[in-house]
Amino acid sequence: MDRQDSSGLHVSDLYYEVAGRTLLDGVELSVARGESVAVTGPSGSGKSTLLMCVLGLIEPQAGTITAAGRDITGLGPARLAQARRETLSMVFQFGELLPELSPVENVALPVLLAGGRHQDAYRRAEELLGELGVPTGSVPTGTLSGGERQRTAVARALITEPAVLLADEPTGALDPQAKEAVATLLFTAARDRGCALLVVTHDVSVADRADRRHELRGGVLTAAGAL
Repeated sequence: MDRQDSSGLHVSDLYYEVAGRTLLDGVELSVARGESVAVTGPSGSGKSTLLMCVLGLIEPQAGTITAAGRDITGLGPARLAQARRETLSMVFQFGELLPELSPVENVALPVLLAGGRHQDAYRRAEELLGELGVPTGSVPTGTLSGGERQRTAVARALITEPAVLLADEPTGALDPQAKEAVATLLFTAARDRGCALLVVTHDVSVADRADRRHELRGGVLTAAGAL
C-alpha cells in the first residue's frame, strides 16, 4: 500500500511541548486509506495528544498534518471545523454518546449538524447500525450494553464517510468479549470503507490487529520492535 497516498493521513515533523515537557518530538507518520496503524506507549507519553493535534483541538508548535490532501494545521476555527467535518471522525473510549437519544438519533446527529436531510440521515443511520449489529428501535442508547454502545459510536464515526478515522482507547472500557467484537468491527469497517485508521491504545492485543504498530516514548515515535 502506498503510504504517500495524499488521500490518507500524513503527520510531518510534529513538535509539541507543554510546561517544559516535550510530548511530541519530530513525529512522522503516514497512514494510507484502507490501512490501520496503532500507537502504543505508557500513560502520559503523548498518544492522546497526537490524536488531539490531528483533530485540530491542540495546535502544535511545529510540523504539519494533512488529512485527505488538506493541510489542517494553522487553519482558523471555521475552516478547521469544516475540514474536520469533511475528512475526520473519532471514536472515543467511552463513546461520548447522548444516552437519552436512541442509537439511530445518535448516529444521525453528525449528518444533521452538517445540514443533511433528516430522512437521509436516519435511513443511513439505520443501515449502518443494522450492519454493525446494533438494535435500531427507540430504546435510549444509555440502556444498551457497553459493546452495543461502542458499536453505535463506531457507526456514528462512519456515517460521514471519513477519509481518516481516529480511535482513542476504543476498547478500554469493555469486557473481554465485547473488546474482541468491537476491535474486530473497527479494523474491518475501516478497511472495507477505505478509511485511514489511527488507533491509540494500551492494549497490545488490540494494537497487534493493525497493519502496523508504533510506540511513542519520550516524544519519539518508532516502529514497534525497532531499536
